[in-house]
This record gives sequence, structure tokens and C-alpha cells, in this order.
Amino acid sequence: MKRTAVAIALYAVLLFGVVVTLAPLLWMLSASLMPSGEATAVPPRLLPSRPTLEHYRALFTRMNLARHLGASVLVSSATTAISLVLNSMAGYAFAKLRFPGRERIFATLVAALVIPAQVAMLPLFLLLKELGLVNTYFGVIVPGMASVFGIFLVRQYALSIPDSLLDAARIDGAGELRIYAELVVPFCRPVLVTLGVFTFLGTWNDFLWPLIILADDDLYTLPVALANLLGEHVQDTELMMAGSVLTVLPVLGLFVALQRYYIAGIMSGALKD
Repeated sequence: MKRTAVAIALYAVLLFGVVVTLAPLLWMLSASLMPSGEATAVPPRLLPSRPTLEHYRALFTRMNLARHLGASVLVSSATTAISLVLNSMAGYAFAKLRFPGRERIFATLVAALVIPAQVAMLPLFLLLKELGLVNTYFGVIVPGMASVFGIFLVRQYALSIPDSLLDAARIDGAGELRIYAELVVPFCRPVLVTLGVFTFLGTWNDFLWPLIILADDDLYTLPVALANLLGEHVQDTELMMAGSVLTVLPVLGLFVALQRYYIAGIMSGALKD
């Protein structure tokens, strides 16, 4: 009886957490379908009296949000792909390849985790300015191409790869690049999916760096474009909710589609020595 009561209480707490988490998202979706002015009515409405897609049509026709949506997809996808390649190579090297200063270099990288990313923005901006990459998408991608956290995550996972497996491949004549592509990448797939989700979400939601590096309004990514939209249409709550839905849905869909691999990567990483 006591165990049943504890289980009921636990499920009640979890259900409450789900409601608290989902309620703002569901209202955001509902408000985006309301006619103009209905979201700010008193008393507030939970459901639209007459569902409409006029705000979504306005975003894509009158405000050309499709361009900014495409920019976010391009930047996030490219950053994620490049990051997975570079972080996995570096993580594997720090885990299994022997070279002078390996432990000291890795310790220095890990120590850099305590440095806030904002501290490096000014020197990075000046460097990209000298390279002529300001106001380009490549300039937005550069900071996410490799990360200390990504290298650390892959390195910790790659430590569990049996040395005997790698040695057997070397004896058979396989080079390091082939070992990486055919053994390391498949073995590290769970943690790479986890890292890919982290990287894509972080890049998609990034506001500050694209705002700094991009000067042309037409090049803005979706978060920056929506911030500008807020300044111009601060009273149009329904329009802003529609823009927020467009920002949230792609990453939510990505997480739902990959959650099985994402959770597997987190759990397996937690169980590694």
C-alpha cells in the first residue's frame, strides 16, 4: 500500500511537471492561430474562436521569413556537419593516438571550458574581420566548427574502444583514416548523435553571434529576424507567436525524431568508465 501511494505521488509530480512544461508551448501554438487582438483579450482565451493561418501567411509573404528560415537551416546544418567531423577526429586522436604533449594539450582544452564564450567574441570578431568573413554565413559557422565540449565528449566515449580492435585493423594494413571512418565513427554513433543534437540546437537558437557578425538584414538567421520583427510589431502578439512556433517546431521535430539515439548516447556515455 505504501509503495502504491509513493508511485501515485511520483506520477502526480511528473504529470504536473509535464503540464507546466507544455502549457506555454500549447498556448503559443493556440495564440498563433487566433485572429488579431484575441491573444490579448481580457479575460484571456485559451483557444482561438476562429482558427486562422493569416499570421503564418503574413510571415512568409509580407515579411519574407522564408529567407531567414533557410539561412538558419543552412547555418545550423553546416555547423553541425563540420563540427561532427572535426570533434570526432580530435576526440579520437586524444583518446587513442599517442603524440607528444597529448595530455597537456587536452588538459589545457578542458581548462578552457571555464572561460565564458562571450569573452572570446571580440578577438574572434577582429580575426574574422581581418579575414574578410564579417557579414558572411561562414563567419557565423566558424565558432561552432569545433568545441572543447564536443572534443571532450567524443574523447571520453572513444576511450572505451578496445585497443585490440584498432591494433588488429592496423595489422591488416588499414590506415588511421580508414580506421576512423570504418571503426571509430560506427562505434561512436550514439555519442555523435547526441553531440549533433546539442550542436544543431545551440546553433539554431543562437542570437548573439549572428547579430554581431551579420550586418545585412537579408542575411539574418531566424532568431535575429524575429527579434527585429518584435521591435516592429510589438503589439501583434499573434504574429509573434506564429514566428515563435516556426522557430520551435524544427528543433522539436529533430529532437523527437532522434530522441532514441540521443538518450542512448547520454546513457551509454554515463556508463563508460
